[in-house]
Amino acid sequence: MAVGRVVPPSDVRSLTVLGATGSVGRSTLDLVSHHSDGFAIEALTAQSNVAALAELARQHRAKVAVIGDESLRGELEERLAGTGIACAAGAEALVEAAVRPVDCVMAAIVGAAGLKPTFAAARQGRRVALANKECLVSAGEVFMQTVHDAGTDLVPVDSEHSAAFQAIAGTDPDSIERIVLTASGGPFRTASREVLANATPEQASKHPNWSMGPKITIDSATLMNKGLELIEAFHLFPVRADQLAVVVHPQSIVHCLVEFTDGSVLAQLANPDMRTPIALSLAWPRRMHAPTQRLDLVQIGTLSFEEPDEDRFPALRLAREALLLGGTAGAVLNAANELAVDGFLARRIRFLEIAALVEDVLTQAERTGLVREAANLADVLAADEAARAMARGLLKRYG
Repeated sequence: MAVGRVVPPSDVRSLTVLGATGSVGRSTLDLVSHHSDGFAIEALTAQSNVAALAELARQHRAKVAVIGDESLRGELEERLAGTGIACAAGAEALVEAAVRPVDCVMAAIVGAAGLKPTFAAARQGRRVALANKECLVSAGEVFMQTVHDAGTDLVPVDSEHSAAFQAIAGTDPDSIERIVLTASGGPFRTASREVLANATPEQASKHPNWSMGPKITIDSATLMNKGLELIEAFHLFPVRADQLAVVVHPQSIVHCLVEFTDGSVLAQLANPDMRTPIALSLAWPRRMHAPTQRLDLVQIGTLSFEEPDEDRFPALRLAREALLLGGTAGAVLNAANELAVDGFLARRIRFLEIAALVEDVLTQAERTGLVREAANLADVLAADEAARAMARGLLKRYG
């Protein structure tokens, strides 16, 4: 298995960051700034935040800056004039950035837009630090086959999967009984259905522990984020679907627990700061210093755990159903959820209608044969596009 194979890092590592202006991308570059002698930035990309991209490219002396929105090429070139930093724009330019020869690619583009560039990076047979969920949720079997065929060194960046990765490193897969992912419960952990029914985007965006982008923050509020992570874990680690579980842990200190056949449980603990798993993904098998707040269990005092309430948060159930269906069901689930979250943020649908819309799309996709085996990325992208069309049609019935 290519996940986390041991590849000794060189003294100076070349790095490309796909999605440099997002929360993971910025955290990666913040970490790199504390190790400026250890990394050389090859390429930085963003979809539309041209001002931030240009600033980051200047600050980190990138060789190339790529903006996904082709209409912003001129502005990017103007902002980087005289720097010697090459500029490019468009979807194909994002893919070209992903295949530039580097030691590591941080794949941090959010959403299905990250599929093509991340697949391209994985085909190069080098290290991919994976923060893009959709490669595993929408295209897990196809993506992991690509990783295997290329001999790619894949290290997960999500805090939960990073924790599991550390806990099972070097372990006989047959000794693993269960992997338990933790969820903070989001801003509505104790909220009634009445409160959930009337929740606003502003309320849903106030995560109690983590600082994340808008889409993933809403996913955390619905617990869809944890459902997506179950699907990711299934493809990343040598376990069956019934060996994966979720427990709500409001403090976000324990990121994952791995239960073994001898009764032992290994857990990874850290303060909620993405720079910790990012540091591991960049330095593995070594560890590098991260300027994070150190964990003080005495000060925290209490760590608590609860069963998730799937009646109030049905997204977990929907994710499990998609996982069991397999094939393109993950792509359908993810596409419908992206459209539903966009609809909620635009105030077209209510909070509880996010999961309702996803369930409607998943049901219709299964009934019409859209859920089927995927042989390649093209099959995944076709299912994604068809599911989005279904979601747009159904979205008109809500609100």
